[in-house]
Amino acid sequence: MDKGTFIEQLKEIVRPYAKNQAALAQINASTDFINDLKINSANLVDVVLDVEEKYDIVIQNEEMERMLNVQAAMDIVEAKLNEK
Repeated sequence: MDKGTFIEQLKEIVRPYAKNQAALAQINASTDFINDLKINSANLVDVVLDVEEKYDIVIQNEEMERMLNVQAAMDIVEAKLNEK
């Protein structure tokens, strides 16, 4: 999957949960969900569930714990899609 496309799709997924809309507008691979976008840990679970639904994948708990920024999310989703 194209990196730019993934970031745009992820941006739409996290939009309802992001408290920092200015950071969301500048989202990139190094954007941290908690520190930059101000998404709380409970909503981060919602983000993971939305990502699972969007890409029709299952993210394990240990992967979920690593999914703290855009790059990690991209790596995990890409690995899961390649397993299909």
